[in-house]
Amino acid sequence: MKLSHASRFALVTLISLLPVCVHSAENTAVSGEDLAKVGERIRQTGAQMQEDLKKARARMEAQKAQQAAERKREEERARLQAIKEADEQRQAQEARQQQAREAAQAQARQAAAKRAELAAKQAEQAARDRQVALAMQRVKDEQAARERAALALKQARQSVGPRAMAEDGL
Repeated sequence: MKLSHASRFALVTLISLLPVCVHSAENTAVSGEDLAKVGERIRQTGAQMQEDLKKARARMEAQKAQQAAERKREEERARLQAIKEADEQRQAQEARQQQAREAAQAQARQAAAKRAELAAKQAEQAARDRQVALAMQRVKDEQAARERAALALKQARQSVGPRAMAEDGL
């Protein structure tokens, strides 16, 4: 109940009682006992209005307190929800970053493995090339040795002549 409504009610009640008072003033035959009853009734009505007004104020204050408490609970719920959402977003961001780091590490490991494999293949190819070159060098050296031996044999035959060969044959 609003304060202005209580005031209006009190005013209307007092105004409605005025004709009774005016009427009693016109009627001089009204007894003191009747006036005392009317006065008592007015006091009771005033006291009842004050009591009703106090109850209305108390209800209004209780309602305000309840609304304030509800607002505080709602604000706390909203704050906790915001914290929860922020935490979930942070965790999701950390998970994405972790996945990105793991993907980058896996890619780096793959690249390193490919480089190592390529280096091993190149080293293997270089070793084969060295072996081929060494084999070619041995073949060249053997060919050169044969050629030198053949040349030395030819020179020896020429220097000794046909006679030396004939003696060898005996």
